[in-house]
Amino acid sequence: MNHTHYMKLALSMAESTQGQTSPNPVVGAVVVKNGEIVGMGAHLKAGEGHAEVQAIKAAGEKAKGSDVYVTLEPCSHYGKTPPCSELLISSGVKRVHIASTDPNPLVAGSGIKQLREAGIEVYVGELEGEALELNKHFFHFIQSGTPYVTLKTAVTLDGKTASASGDSKWITSETSRTDVHYDRHRHDAILVGVNTVIQDNPHLTTRLPQGGKNPIRIILDTYLRTPLHSHVVEDLESNTIIFTGNSVNEEQKRPFLDRGCEIISLEGEKIDIRTVLKELGDRHMVSLYVEGGSTIHSTFLKEKVFQELIMYMSPKLVGGSSAFTSFGGEGFPTIAEGLEMEIASFKRVGKDIKIVAIPKSEPL
Repeated sequence: MNHTHYMKLALSMAESTQGQTSPNPVVGAVVVKNGEIVGMGAHLKAGEGHAEVQAIKAAGEKAKGSDVYVTLEPCSHYGKTPPCSELLISSGVKRVHIASTDPNPLVAGSGIKQLREAGIEVYVGELEGEALELNKHFFHFIQSGTPYVTLKTAVTLDGKTASASGDSKWITSETSRTDVHYDRHRHDAILVGVNTVIQDNPHLTTRLPQGGKNPIRIILDTYLRTPLHSHVVEDLESNTIIFTGNSVNEEQKRPFLDRGCEIISLEGEKIDIRTVLKELGDRHMVSLYVEGGSTIHSTFLKEKVFQELIMYMSPKLVGGSSAFTSFGGEGFPTIAEGLEMEIASFKRVGKDIKIVAIPKSEPL
């Protein structure tokens, strides 16, 4: 039996649901009997049936004596849905192939244990790397309690994000910009600083031909300078949360609250990024896409509180010592103190290059 083939199919089904299952992981399952696929399923939305439930339901009586391929360890606890491990046992499946274990303390090996104690053969690790990559947002969130942070930037060949005048439209191609919208769809929240709102008046929504999920909009605005007429305040396309320092009073907040925005004033005079991430984690935001300017990005770099950097590089040259770069501020004092990154992927997107890099020692 071609175990890799069936697990790839399960992973493909899980991949197709990215962006719609949070705060749950994406999961796919395939049921095979006598070399024939008799059931398939994917977890479509939090609170709805898990992948194993969908697949076993599709298989019906044929599930008895079958092999089940699932991308993540079956749950073993009662939540919004019953335990998948019990369903597999009661369905009489013969073998369960699991790509990766579940770090969730509510599962963490107990699902596998239940299956084996019931006499079901369990095999773990088929295409584990692909499965871990697929749910990297979820795994980080479960282990840290804070969202997986992706920094996104677009630069010219000489590393500029905008000219000295502040003009930045457009550095990259339309193909790259569409790719960014796919990433917005896959993240729970999107974050920028108030300067980006003032200068660009972005919508911070997902605009794809087939639609997509709009992430929750997070604005870092110490003194509440966000214009009331800005899209993030007026368009109602998604919820907007504005973080401020402690100097903002209730009178300043009222017009924003009346327009449906949420204001979170932190205790300090300045905004502490770790406090922001903890607040987002407490709200079960699993992933955060940061499209800030050089000031916002430099804050995440200085505090080392990001898990991934996506850089789109355009074949243009702007020049100018006063032109903007991805990371501002003073930076690290020496090259040796700089954060060492590892290139995870490198590919052509339209006429641009998309580089994905991760910190070698991932901070939490």
